[in-house]
Amino acid sequence: MRLPGRAVRSTGPLAGLPPRPALPALPTIPALAALAAAPPRGFVPEHQPDADGVSPFDAIPAPPPTDAWAPDVLGSGHEARTLPLADDFEGEVVATLVRYRAELDPAAPEGATDAEPRYAVVYLHGWSDYLLNPEIGPFWAGVGGVFYGVDLRKYGRSLRRYQTPGYIDDLATYDEDIEAALDVVEEEHPGLPVVLMAHSTGGLTASLWADRFPGRAAALVLVAPWLETQGSTLVRSVSTPVVTEVAKAFPLRVMPNVDLGFYNRTISDAHDGEWPIVGVWRPEHSFPVRYGWLAAILRGHGRVAQGLAVDVPVLVVRSARTLISPMWDDAMASSDIVIDVDVVAQRALRIAPTVTVATVEGALHDVLLSRPAVRARAYAEIAHWGRAYLP
Repeated sequence: MRLPGRAVRSTGPLAGLPPRPALPALPTIPALAALAAAPPRGFVPEHQPDADGVSPFDAIPAPPPTDAWAPDVLGSGHEARTLPLADDFEGEVVATLVRYRAELDPAAPEGATDAEPRYAVVYLHGWSDYLLNPEIGPFWAGVGGVFYGVDLRKYGRSLRRYQTPGYIDDLATYDEDIEAALDVVEEEHPGLPVVLMAHSTGGLTASLWADRFPGRAAALVLVAPWLETQGSTLVRSVSTPVVTEVAKAFPLRVMPNVDLGFYNRTISDAHDGEWPIVGVWRPEHSFPVRYGWLAAILRGHGRVAQGLAVDVPVLVVRSARTLISPMWDDAMASSDIVIDVDVVAQRALRIAPTVTVATVEGALHDVLLSRPAVRARAYAEIAHWGRAYLP
Protein backbone atom coordinates (compact mmCIF):
# COMPACT_ATOMS: atom_id res chain seq x y z
CA MET A 1 0.00 0.00 0.00
CA ARG A 2 1.31 3.43 -0.88
CA LEU A 3 1.61 5.76 2.07
CA PRO A 4 0.05 9.15 1.58
CA GLY A 5 2.44 11.84 0.42
CA ARG A 6 5.45 9.53 0.04
CA ALA A 7 7.01 8.35 -3.18
CA VAL A 8 7.87 4.66 -3.42
CA ARG A 9 10.14 2.58 -5.60
CA SER A 10 8.09 0.89 -8.32
CA THR A 11 10.20 -2.20 -8.95
CA GLY A 12 13.05 -4.29 -7.58
CA PRO A 13 13.78 -5.75 -4.18
CA LEU A 14 13.52 -2.36 -2.50
CA ALA A 15 10.14 -1.57 -4.01
CA GLY A 16 7.95 0.18 -1.51
CA LEU A 17 10.80 1.89 0.35
CA PRO A 18 11.07 5.66 0.21
CA PRO A 19 13.68 7.09 -2.19
CA ARG A 20 17.06 8.04 -0.81
CA PRO A 21 17.07 11.71 0.14
CA ALA A 22 19.21 13.99 -2.00
CA LEU A 23 22.62 14.87 -0.57
CA PRO A 24 23.02 18.50 0.49
CA ALA A 25 25.09 20.70 -1.80
CA LEU A 26 28.77 20.95 -0.83
CA PRO A 27 29.77 24.33 0.54
CA THR A 28 31.64 26.62 -1.83
CA ILE A 29 35.23 27.28 -0.81
CA PRO A 30 36.26 30.51 -2.56
CA ALA A 31 39.92 29.55 -2.90
CA LEU A 32 39.10 26.19 -4.48
CA ALA A 33 36.46 27.73 -6.70
CA ALA A 34 38.94 30.32 -7.89
CA LEU A 35 41.54 27.64 -8.53
CA ALA A 36 39.07 25.54 -10.52
CA ALA A 37 38.10 28.55 -12.61
CA ALA A 38 41.67 29.73 -13.11
CA PRO A 39 43.17 29.62 -16.60
CA PRO A 40 45.84 27.02 -17.28
CA ARG A 41 49.41 27.71 -16.26
CA GLY A 42 51.21 29.73 -18.83
CA PHE A 43 48.08 31.70 -19.73
CA VAL A 44 48.79 35.31 -18.81
CA PRO A 45 45.69 37.48 -19.32
CA GLU A 46 47.58 40.75 -19.77
CA HIS A 47 49.62 39.18 -22.59
CA GLN A 48 46.64 37.98 -24.64
CA PRO A 49 45.37 39.76 -27.78
CA ASP A 50 42.59 42.31 -27.39
CA ALA A 51 39.34 42.37 -29.37
CA ASP A 52 41.27 43.59 -32.41
CA GLY A 53 43.78 40.76 -32.13
CA VAL A 54 46.58 43.01 -30.89
CA SER A 55 48.82 41.82 -28.04
CA PRO A 56 51.30 44.00 -26.10
CA PHE A 57 53.95 41.50 -27.18
CA ASP A 58 53.45 42.45 -30.82
CA ALA A 59 55.27 45.75 -30.26
CA ILE A 60 58.38 44.56 -28.42
CA PRO A 61 61.73 43.76 -30.04
CA ALA A 62 62.35 40.20 -31.20
CA PRO A 63 64.57 38.12 -28.89
CA PRO A 64 68.27 38.07 -29.78
CA PRO A 65 69.82 34.85 -31.15
CA THR A 66 71.28 32.12 -28.97
CA ASP A 67 74.47 31.58 -30.97
CA ALA A 68 75.57 35.13 -31.71
CA TRP A 69 75.43 38.71 -30.46
CA ALA A 70 72.95 41.16 -31.99
CA PRO A 71 72.39 44.91 -31.56
CA ASP A 72 70.40 45.68 -28.40
CA VAL A 73 67.62 48.17 -27.69
CA LEU A 74 69.98 50.20 -25.48
CA GLY A 75 71.73 51.44 -28.59
CA SER A 76 75.35 52.21 -29.46
CA GLY A 77 77.83 49.73 -28.08
CA HIS A 78 75.22 47.39 -26.59
CA GLU A 79 74.66 43.86 -27.87
CA ALA A 80 72.45 41.04 -26.59
CA ARG A 81 72.39 37.27 -26.71
CA THR A 82 69.83 34.71 -25.51
CA LEU A 83 70.99 32.12 -22.97
CA PRO A 84 68.92 28.89 -23.08
CA LEU A 85 68.06 27.45 -19.66
CA ALA A 86 66.32 24.29 -18.46
CA ASP A 87 62.55 24.18 -19.08
CA ASP A 88 60.17 24.72 -16.18
CA PHE A 89 56.44 24.09 -15.62
CA GLU A 90 55.52 26.73 -18.20
CA GLY A 91 57.85 25.50 -20.93
CA GLU A 92 60.99 26.94 -22.47
CA VAL A 93 63.01 29.28 -20.24
CA VAL A 94 65.81 31.68 -21.17
CA ALA A 95 67.92 34.46 -19.73
CA THR A 96 69.34 37.29 -21.82
CA LEU A 97 72.86 38.67 -21.58
CA VAL A 98 73.60 42.24 -22.68
CA ARG A 99 77.16 43.45 -23.10
CA TYR A 100 78.70 46.86 -23.71
CA ARG A 101 81.58 47.20 -26.17
CA ALA A 102 83.22 50.61 -26.02
CA GLU A 103 84.82 50.14 -29.43
CA LEU A 104 81.33 50.10 -31.00
CA ASP A 105 80.20 53.29 -29.26
CA PRO A 106 81.22 56.64 -30.80
CA ALA A 107 80.37 58.30 -27.47
CA ALA A 108 82.43 55.91 -25.32
CA PRO A 109 84.38 57.47 -22.44
CA GLU A 110 87.84 58.71 -23.36
CA GLY A 111 90.42 55.99 -22.93
CA ALA A 112 87.84 53.23 -22.51
CA THR A 113 89.29 51.22 -25.39
CA ASP A 114 92.98 51.87 -24.69
CA ALA A 115 93.65 49.10 -22.17
CA GLU A 116 92.51 45.61 -21.34
CA PRO A 117 89.78 45.53 -18.66
CA ARG A 118 90.86 44.64 -15.13
CA TYR A 119 87.53 43.06 -14.15
CA ALA A 120 84.09 42.17 -15.52
CA VAL A 121 80.89 43.59 -14.03
CA VAL A 122 77.74 41.45 -14.20
CA TYR A 123 74.52 43.32 -13.38
CA LEU A 124 71.22 41.93 -12.01
CA HIS A 125 68.06 44.05 -12.16
CA GLY A 126 65.21 44.21 -9.66
CA TRP A 127 61.56 43.11 -9.46
CA SER A 128 59.30 44.00 -12.40
CA ASP A 129 62.34 45.45 -14.13
CA TYR A 130 65.03 44.88 -16.75
CA LEU A 131 68.34 46.39 -17.83
CA LEU A 132 67.15 49.75 -19.15
CA ASN A 133 69.99 52.11 -18.22
CA PRO A 134 72.42 52.76 -21.12
CA GLU A 135 74.86 54.66 -18.88
CA ILE A 136 76.07 51.81 -16.66
CA GLY A 137 78.15 50.07 -19.34
CA PRO A 138 80.03 53.20 -20.43
CA PHE A 139 80.68 54.12 -16.79
CA TRP A 140 82.37 50.81 -16.03
CA ALA A 141 84.31 50.91 -19.30
CA GLY A 142 85.68 54.29 -18.25
CA VAL A 143 87.01 53.01 -14.90
CA GLY A 144 88.62 49.77 -16.04
CA GLY A 145 85.79 47.26 -16.31
CA VAL A 146 83.88 45.42 -19.00
CA PHE A 147 80.11 45.38 -18.49
CA TYR A 148 77.47 42.67 -18.84
CA GLY A 149 73.84 42.82 -17.71
CA VAL A 150 71.48 39.89 -17.24
CA ASP A 151 67.74 40.01 -17.86
CA LEU A 152 66.76 37.12 -15.62
CA ARG A 153 64.20 34.48 -16.62
CA LYS A 154 60.68 35.82 -17.18
CA TYR A 155 61.83 39.44 -17.07
CA GLY A 156 62.47 41.98 -19.78
CA ARG A 157 64.13 40.58 -22.88
CA SER A 158 63.72 37.07 -21.42
CA LEU A 159 59.94 37.28 -20.85
CA ARG A 160 57.84 35.16 -23.18
CA ARG A 161 54.13 35.49 -23.92
CA TYR A 162 53.22 32.24 -22.13
CA GLN A 163 55.16 32.99 -18.92
CA THR A 164 54.06 34.31 -15.55
CA PRO A 165 56.12 37.53 -15.31
CA GLY A 166 58.96 37.40 -12.81
CA TYR A 167 57.75 34.21 -11.16
CA ILE A 168 60.03 31.86 -9.24
CA ASP A 169 59.41 30.13 -5.92
CA ASP A 170 63.06 29.97 -4.81
CA LEU A 171 65.72 32.64 -5.31
CA ALA A 172 68.29 29.89 -5.82
CA THR A 173 66.56 29.24 -9.15
CA TYR A 174 68.57 32.18 -10.46
CA ASP A 175 71.81 30.29 -9.88
CA GLU A 176 71.34 28.82 -13.36
CA ASP A 177 70.87 32.27 -14.93
CA ILE A 178 73.95 33.66 -13.19
CA GLU A 179 76.09 30.65 -14.07
CA ALA A 180 75.04 30.85 -17.73
CA ALA A 181 76.12 34.49 -17.80
CA LEU A 182 79.41 33.77 -16.04
CA ASP A 183 80.17 31.01 -18.55
CA VAL A 184 80.00 33.56 -21.37
CA VAL A 185 82.08 36.10 -19.44
CA GLU A 186 84.74 33.46 -18.75
CA GLU A 187 84.71 32.42 -22.40
CA GLU A 188 85.26 36.00 -23.57
CA HIS A 189 87.59 37.13 -20.76
CA PRO A 190 89.32 34.09 -19.26
CA GLY A 191 90.44 34.55 -15.68
CA LEU A 192 89.02 38.06 -15.30
CA PRO A 193 87.69 38.79 -11.78
CA VAL A 194 83.92 39.28 -11.62
CA VAL A 195 82.16 42.11 -9.79
CA LEU A 196 78.49 41.34 -9.20
CA MET A 197 76.37 44.51 -9.38
CA ALA A 198 72.67 44.38 -8.54
CA HIS A 199 69.63 46.53 -7.79
CA SER A 200 66.75 46.00 -5.34
CA THR A 201 65.52 42.38 -5.46
CA GLY A 202 68.57 41.63 -7.58
CA GLY A 203 70.65 42.80 -4.63
CA LEU A 204 68.99 40.21 -2.41
CA THR A 205 69.58 37.52 -5.03
CA ALA A 206 73.23 38.54 -5.49
CA SER A 207 73.94 38.59 -1.74
CA LEU A 208 72.50 35.11 -1.22
CA TRP A 209 74.34 33.78 -4.28
CA ALA A 210 77.68 35.19 -3.11
CA ASP A 211 77.09 33.61 0.31
CA ARG A 212 76.41 30.18 -1.24
CA PHE A 213 79.32 30.37 -3.67
CA PRO A 214 82.30 31.93 -1.86
CA GLY A 215 85.16 33.04 -4.04
CA ARG A 216 83.14 33.32 -7.26
CA ALA A 217 82.86 37.11 -7.15
CA ALA A 218 85.60 39.60 -6.37
CA ALA A 219 83.19 42.22 -4.97
CA LEU A 220 79.51 43.19 -4.73
CA VAL A 221 78.05 46.57 -5.71
CA LEU A 222 74.45 46.76 -4.48
CA VAL A 223 72.20 49.64 -5.50
CA ALA A 224 69.33 49.96 -2.99
CA PRO A 225 69.24 46.21 -2.30
CA TRP A 226 65.93 44.90 -0.91
CA LEU A 227 67.37 43.17 2.13
CA GLU A 228 64.40 43.35 4.51
CA THR A 229 60.62 43.61 4.42
CA GLN A 230 59.11 47.05 4.91
CA GLY A 231 58.57 47.40 8.64
CA SER A 232 61.59 45.21 9.33
CA THR A 233 61.64 42.03 11.37
CA LEU A 234 58.24 42.42 13.04
CA VAL A 235 56.30 42.63 9.78
CA ARG A 236 58.24 39.72 8.30
CA SER A 237 57.81 37.51 11.36
CA VAL A 238 54.04 38.09 11.37
CA SER A 239 53.48 37.76 7.63
CA THR A 240 55.81 34.87 6.83
CA PRO A 241 53.69 32.02 8.32
CA VAL A 242 50.55 33.21 6.53
CA VAL A 243 52.26 33.78 3.19
CA THR A 244 54.09 30.45 3.44
CA GLU A 245 50.92 28.44 4.10
CA VAL A 246 49.00 30.05 1.24
CA ALA A 247 52.01 29.59 -1.05
CA LYS A 248 52.08 25.85 -0.36
CA ALA A 249 48.52 25.41 -1.62
CA PHE A 250 48.19 28.25 -4.13
CA PRO A 251 51.66 29.48 -5.15
CA LEU A 252 50.39 31.35 -8.23
CA ARG A 253 47.58 33.16 -6.46
CA VAL A 254 47.87 36.92 -6.94
CA MET A 255 48.11 39.29 -4.00
CA PRO A 256 46.56 42.78 -4.05
CA ASN A 257 48.75 45.14 -6.08
CA VAL A 258 49.88 48.03 -3.89
CA ASP A 259 51.94 49.71 -6.63
CA LEU A 260 50.17 53.01 -7.35
CA GLY A 261 52.45 53.85 -10.27
CA PHE A 262 54.34 56.62 -8.47
CA TYR A 263 57.76 55.08 -9.03
CA ASN A 264 57.11 54.69 -12.75
CA ARG A 265 56.10 58.35 -12.79
CA THR A 266 59.50 59.36 -11.41
CA ILE A 267 61.57 57.44 -13.97
CA SER A 268 59.57 57.12 -17.22
CA ASP A 269 60.02 59.67 -19.98
CA ALA A 270 56.28 59.36 -20.56
CA HIS A 271 55.78 61.09 -17.18
CA ASP A 272 58.25 63.03 -15.00
CA GLY A 273 61.37 60.95 -15.66
CA GLU A 274 63.84 60.75 -18.53
CA TRP A 275 64.12 57.03 -19.33
CA PRO A 276 62.45 55.29 -22.29
CA ILE A 277 60.71 52.18 -20.95
CA VAL A 278 59.27 49.12 -22.71
CA GLY A 279 55.88 48.79 -21.04
CA VAL A 280 55.58 45.00 -21.32
CA TRP A 281 58.98 44.62 -19.68
CA ARG A 282 58.37 47.22 -16.98
CA PRO A 283 54.65 48.01 -16.60
CA GLU A 284 53.44 51.22 -14.98
CA HIS A 285 52.05 49.15 -12.11
CA SER A 286 54.33 46.27 -11.21
CA PHE A 287 53.87 42.67 -12.26
CA PRO A 288 51.27 40.84 -10.14
CA VAL A 289 52.85 39.64 -6.89
CA ARG A 290 52.14 35.96 -6.26
CA TYR A 291 52.28 34.12 -2.96
CA GLY A 292 54.93 31.64 -4.09
CA TRP A 293 57.24 34.45 -5.17
CA LEU A 294 56.72 36.47 -1.99
CA ALA A 295 57.38 33.41 0.17
CA ALA A 296 60.76 33.06 -1.58
CA ILE A 297 61.55 36.72 -0.90
CA LEU A 298 60.65 36.42 2.78
CA ARG A 299 62.90 33.37 3.13
CA GLY A 300 65.70 35.41 1.60
CA HIS A 301 65.10 38.28 4.00
CA GLY A 302 65.20 35.80 6.86
CA ARG A 303 68.58 34.49 5.71
CA VAL A 304 70.03 38.01 5.57
CA ALA A 305 68.68 38.77 9.05
CA GLN A 306 70.46 35.69 10.38
CA GLY A 307 73.70 36.93 8.84
CA LEU A 308 75.58 35.97 5.68
CA ALA A 309 79.28 35.23 5.26
CA VAL A 310 80.13 36.94 1.97
CA ASP A 311 83.91 36.91 1.76
CA VAL A 312 84.46 39.95 -0.50
CA PRO A 313 84.09 43.74 -0.16
CA VAL A 314 80.53 45.05 -0.52
CA LEU A 315 79.37 48.53 -1.53
CA VAL A 316 75.76 49.53 -0.84
CA VAL A 317 74.50 52.70 -2.55
CA ARG A 318 71.21 54.10 -1.23
CA SER A 319 69.07 57.22 -1.15
CA ALA A 320 69.19 59.49 1.89
CA ARG A 321 65.49 59.10 2.66
CA THR A 322 62.42 56.93 2.28
CA LEU A 323 58.99 58.34 1.47
CA ILE A 324 56.10 55.87 1.22
CA SER A 325 52.63 57.35 0.90
CA PRO A 326 49.28 56.51 -0.76
CA MET A 327 49.21 60.06 -2.16
CA TRP A 328 51.58 61.64 -4.65
CA ASP A 329 54.15 64.00 -3.14
CA ASP A 330 56.67 65.97 -5.20
CA ALA A 331 59.36 64.85 -2.76
CA MET A 332 58.97 61.36 -4.25
CA ALA A 333 61.13 62.57 -7.13
CA SER A 334 64.09 62.72 -4.74
CA SER A 335 63.37 59.81 -2.37
CA ASP A 336 63.27 56.04 -2.27
CA ILE A 337 59.56 55.22 -2.39
CA VAL A 338 60.01 51.44 -2.51
CA ILE A 339 62.17 50.28 0.43
CA ASP A 340 63.22 51.56 3.85
CA VAL A 341 66.74 52.86 3.29
CA ASP A 342 67.63 52.92 6.99
CA VAL A 343 66.67 49.27 7.42
CA VAL A 344 68.71 48.46 4.31
CA ALA A 345 71.76 50.12 5.84
CA GLN A 346 71.33 48.06 9.00
CA ARG A 347 70.83 44.79 7.16
CA ALA A 348 73.76 45.47 4.84
CA LEU A 349 76.11 45.12 7.79
CA ARG A 350 75.00 41.49 8.13
CA ILE A 351 76.15 40.57 4.61
CA ALA A 352 79.92 40.65 5.01
CA PRO A 353 82.74 41.81 7.29
CA THR A 354 83.68 44.62 4.88
CA VAL A 355 80.66 46.73 3.92
CA THR A 356 80.64 50.35 2.76
CA VAL A 357 77.34 52.25 2.74
CA ALA A 358 77.24 55.29 0.44
CA THR A 359 74.27 57.63 0.94
CA VAL A 360 73.26 59.81 -2.01
CA GLU A 361 71.12 62.86 -1.26
CA GLY A 362 68.12 63.28 -3.56
CA ALA A 363 68.29 59.78 -5.04
CA LEU A 364 65.44 57.60 -6.23
CA HIS A 365 65.05 53.91 -5.38
CA ASP A 366 67.20 53.03 -8.38
CA VAL A 367 69.86 55.57 -7.53
CA LEU A 368 71.32 55.44 -11.04
CA LEU A 369 68.02 56.55 -12.59
CA SER A 370 67.93 59.74 -10.50
CA ARG A 371 68.34 63.26 -11.87
CA PRO A 372 71.66 63.81 -13.71
CA ALA A 373 73.44 65.66 -10.90
CA VAL A 374 72.31 63.08 -8.35
CA ARG A 375 73.38 60.04 -10.30
CA ALA A 376 76.69 61.74 -11.13
CA ARG A 377 77.37 61.80 -7.38
CA ALA A 378 76.40 58.12 -7.18
CA TYR A 379 78.79 57.16 -9.97
CA ALA A 380 81.52 59.17 -8.25
CA GLU A 381 80.92 57.22 -5.02
CA ILE A 382 81.18 53.91 -6.90
CA ALA A 383 84.37 54.99 -8.68
CA HIS A 384 85.94 56.19 -5.41
CA TRP A 385 85.12 52.90 -3.68
CA GLY A 386 86.37 50.95 -6.68
CA ARG A 387 89.80 52.57 -6.52
CA ALA A 388 90.17 51.13 -3.04
CA TYR A 389 88.61 47.70 -3.43
CA LEU A 390 88.47 46.56 -7.06
CA PRO A 391 91.31 44.81 -8.91
